[in-house]
Amino acid sequence: MNLSTNYLGLKLKNPLIISSSKLTGDIESIKKCVSNGAGAIVLKSLFEEQIRAEAESTVKHSNNMYYWFPEAKDHIMDLSVDTKLDNYLKFISDVKNEIDVPVISSINCNSPHEWPKFASAIQEAGADALELNIGIFPFNDSLKSNEIEDIYVNILKEVNKNVTIPVSIKLGYYFTNVCSIATQLVESGVDALVLFNRYMRPDIDIDTLKVIDDNNMSSPEELNISMRWIALLTGNKIGCQLAASTGVHDHVGLIKQLLSGATVVQVCSTLYINGLSQIGVILDGLEEWMAAHKFNSIEDFRGKSVHDKTTLASFERIQFIKRDME
Repeated sequence: MNLSTNYLGLKLKNPLIISSSKLTGDIESIKKCVSNGAGAIVLKSLFEEQIRAEAESTVKHSNNMYYWFPEAKDHIMDLSVDTKLDNYLKFISDVKNEIDVPVISSINCNSPHEWPKFASAIQEAGADALELNIGIFPFNDSLKSNEIEDIYVNILKEVNKNVTIPVSIKLGYYFTNVCSIATQLVESGVDALVLFNRYMRPDIDIDTLKVIDDNNMSSPEELNISMRWIALLTGNKIGCQLAASTGVHDHVGLIKQLLSGATVVQVCSTLYINGLSQIGVILDGLEEWMAAHKFNSIEDFRGKSVHDKTTLASFERIQFIKRDME
């Protein structure tokens, strides 16, 4: 059974990728993911805001004299940032030396200024590709929708000026028009889109009256959000590869995303819940399903459930009306 696929110009032994998380922030954990069958690894994200905040904290708690000498403060800030970046670059290099599957680096950024230039250092450290996790939450009443989209496009353009490795972008679904931003990014040179980022899912404890913010794990019920948009973008020939993320917990979810047109699928929560051996369980389930349906390769059925009719707005509207009438 041929489970191999090509993603971001890279040959993967199977379409199952471990997404950016604490699981991919430690070499020993990464090696276990690979030994259990992972097709590729997305390293734990380097967070622009977090590094800046930690650098500022270092200066603040070091010595108040820095505030008397702005040049010294800036210098210490830069040294602190550089140290954290150097550690990340060494991590990339160490991971590349330890495993034999593609390594995708991840940067969580929100501006097109400093971080795109750092992308070239990530490439030099040995990363096979780069995933931009652009975290702009639309909760700023002075920032218009098109301005948010422009930030995504500008970050991509600046990164592409500094690297030759493939670049993907992990999107959230809070856009006025997902198809529009996807098209803009394709036109600006993105190689793949990862759908979707999973935002915080707050809840409220009615006994303590406090907000609960530890709802970190996805559930299989969340699968349809990314599956819908992967099918729509596939049916409308978006022009880049698509990776599914959020809600895939077993081989059924993996197969559904591939049938919708996904090139690869990223998993995370299910590994925390079921252990890293779940990687092999999912892949075994995929092979058994393929054998039962007489598919010899992933390409035999990728996007097979997507038809012109189901990717038209009229189809969505008609189904809405039919449901309401019933």
